[in-house]
Amino acid sequence: MDKFVIRGGKRLCGEVEISGAKNAALAILAAAVLADDVSRIENVPNIRDVRIMVQIIKEIGATVRYINKNTIEIDARTVQFTTIPDALTKRLRASYYLIGAMLGRLGKARVAMPGGCNFGTRPIDQHIKGFEALGVRIVTDSAVIDAKAGQMIGSEVYFDVVTVGATVNVMLAAVKARGQTIIENAAKEPHIVDLANFLNFMGADIRGAGTDIIKIRGVDKLVGCTYSIIPDQIEAGTFMVAAAATGGDVLIKNVTPKHLDSISAKLIECGVTIEEHDDCVRVIGRGRPMKCNIKTMPHPGFPTDMQPQMATYLTIAEGTSIISESVWDNRFTYVDQLMRLGASVQVEGKAAIITGIPELKGAPVRADDLRAGAAMVIAGLIARGETEIEDIHHIDRGYEDLVEKLTALGASIERVSIPDPVIDPIPAVTANVG
Repeated sequence: MDKFVIRGGKRLCGEVEISGAKNAALAILAAAVLADDVSRIENVPNIRDVRIMVQIIKEIGATVRYINKNTIEIDARTVQFTTIPDALTKRLRASYYLIGAMLGRLGKARVAMPGGCNFGTRPIDQHIKGFEALGVRIVTDSAVIDAKAGQMIGSEVYFDVVTVGATVNVMLAAVKARGQTIIENAAKEPHIVDLANFLNFMGADIRGAGTDIIKIRGVDKLVGCTYSIIPDQIEAGTFMVAAAATGGDVLIKNVTPKHLDSISAKLIECGVTIEEHDDCVRVIGRGRPMKCNIKTMPHPGFPTDMQPQMATYLTIAEGTSIISESVWDNRFTYVDQLMRLGASVQVEGKAAIITGIPELKGAPVRADDLRAGAAMVIAGLIARGETEIEDIHHIDRGYEDLVEKLTALGASIERVSIPDPVIDPIPAVTANVG
């Protein structure tokens, strides 16, 4: 077991290269199963979630070869029907993408219920609604989803709420369905567009990705291709906030500035200077931020995955800020950890009221989930003294080479192994005889 040890107060300066998008990579790796062929996927982030998805793809018979740490070749010609076990799915919520992919490839899927970060109710009812509209029969038995279809038929699918996961899953299932599928109230995130582009490179016919109506005309066959994944919007946003929070000056490279508009807008509102270029942004922080109110929304609104990082930044703002969470029910569990560092935050339902203070003070904290963990890293970077972060396996799920990238920018951060506690054995009991 490892932890991060951060000595705060260092200004981040220099350049950092952003990795491929985690959320796009997970969907695209699953989509590669649809082709009875070989695909090469480039700019894949070397993170824990990707390694788990690769393991799942191997479980269903595909051959996976790493060309280098960020390029993966998937030979899906040997894919076969098998139950994807709980031991794998409980470690990765995006494992449910294999339902759509296996339905599209084999017409059936059997997948244990997914795991992932726990910050509120995350049902898959919209996924099931979409599958059933295509003619799939769904049975859940002992926490296993059993999906079967003969020939899936294109249909109209209307989601009751905007959902990235269900949009991805129905896209995967519908690309080889007979006729046309129309998804209404679809998610518009950049990784939805990236998945559609990848599928179209494979021979699919998908139009409208990035809008709330996606039209998919089914095709008989998909072929392998070579494809490069988009940069990670949330990793880029995390480094933007870290640069601003430390009063730094950082050039963040390999990004799509348009994907960062909502993040840039809020940082500018806080008094940060943002310079946009073709494929990079420069972030210059200047002292304590000004207060700012934020409401998370589906894309193109402010992303929920950036909410904990911005909340941490606003703990040192001048004045009182309010963050409203409209996507998940319970995404403020990390607030207890911020308060250990001296932050003044009051949670009222799905809103956090943050009263800014001049500085945070280092303390032992933990990463409650992936983005909460990123928030703790930012807190450690700005806190006076030393901050130790445990449960960093959550952070490893979504950030590639985080220690190395931050160290190159001037941060004092190291990964330290924690020895397992030694527990004394239970002493033997000698019976009293006589």
